[in-house]
Amino acid sequence: MKLHFTKMTGAGNDFILVDDRDGRLQLRPDQIARLCDRHFGIGADGMLVAETDGEEDRIRMRYYNSDGGEASLCGNGARCFARFLRSLWKGKESDRVSFLTGAGPVEAWFAGEEVSISMPDPGAARLRQPVATRHGPREVQWIHTGVPHLVVFVQSVEGIDVEELGRELRWLPDFAPEGANVDFVELLGSDRSAVRTYERGVEAETLACGTGVTASALVAHLAKGLSSPVSVLVRSGDCLRVLFERSGDRFHGVRLQGPATMVFTGETEVGESTTPA
Repeated sequence: MKLHFTKMTGAGNDFILVDDRDGRLQLRPDQIARLCDRHFGIGADGMLVAETDGEEDRIRMRYYNSDGGEASLCGNGARCFARFLRSLWKGKESDRVSFLTGAGPVEAWFAGEEVSISMPDPGAARLRQPVATRHGPREVQWIHTGVPHLVVFVQSVEGIDVEELGRELRWLPDFAPEGANVDFVELLGSDRSAVRTYERGVEAETLACGTGVTASALVAHLAKGLSSPVSVLVRSGDCLRVLFERSGDRFHGVRLQGPATMVFTGETEVGESTTPA
């Protein structure tokens, strides 16, 4: 089977995007994992598939991590998906598009090379939770920004072994069975921070994580008093912005803004066997 695809990146968080509005595409998790493999496939942190939602008569974004497992939302992926969706509607370009995700509807606005998207309103965060690790106790904060995240404040993101500590925290029984993405956050000012994220499903650090950037900004506001909009420096060197309003202990009007760039388009063969030789 030949698969036409578009490769995109959102601040270094990269994706394979596929148009399946006709409903013909049927990929197994192992095939998705093979396509995302950086040695045997196209290479990406995940895959985004555009489908037609029959009940709503709208476009649905399906998101798969690089291990082939499906997740409800990806913030950087949704920004890329918005630009991809607009490219599919040639002659009908507008400054705004909307689509469905596993975490609810998303609205997207375009400003040059940047895309701003609405994020789901998170429920109440759980702050200052003590957990035990192999290297001693840690304090984490839990919040759900479409997918679950643990936020850990550190003196310097450069001094953290993201792979080792992130993997351990991601699998803590305290947050089973889902587990969580893990964001290590360094405060840089009253409205600025830096973050490095270990992503479940990728099972490694990524150059950016949109839901993680959002989680880190909201928790930094609650725990450290950072004000909206919060500018967040990610591992790729890009800066994303999180805008929000707060009423009591609840957030609303949460938006994530940053770059979403087309890298290339292509066609690849998807075989029956996807196990590397």
